[in-house]
Amino acid sequence: MPHSRQRAHSRDGTSPEHEEVFVISVAAELAGMHAQTLRTYDRMGLVTPMRTSGGGRRYSRSDVALLREIQRLSQQEGVNLAGIKAIIGLTQSNERLRREVEALRSDNQRLSDALERERSMPRRSRGELVEVPESTAVVIWEPRRKRRKRHS
Repeated sequence: MPHSRQRAHSRDGTSPEHEEVFVISVAAELAGMHAQTLRTYDRMGLVTPMRTSGGGRRYSRSDVALLREIQRLSQQEGVNLAGIKAIIGLTQSNERLRREVEALRSDNQRLSDALERERSMPRRSRGELVEVPESTAVVIWEPRRKRRKRHS
């Protein structure tokens, strides 16, 4: 029983209008937990659901998946809640760093392509950087084109 989002923006700042969210009772049922457990996990910072303007919790599908992972780590792997919180934090940091690395790789490729295009241009159409001794100034020098003599 999905409920429509009552909050303008999700945690990442985006505003998907039709993202499915669930009230706490539905999220608890989907995760196979008691609603009070979800409240405890929220207080501990293990899962941070979105909130309505009135303060009601709204759980996304990714929140429910995280609740299931918490349950698995706790029940099957025997990890205590402090350990689970550390695992979640490290996993989220790792994902953020992966996205950052991908963005940097993309920027690097774009800049490399631009540099390659610049290097492939004929020499006479590019300016040259010339360092002026004993100065921090950098001057861009471009050769003048030869002027045609006018016939009067």
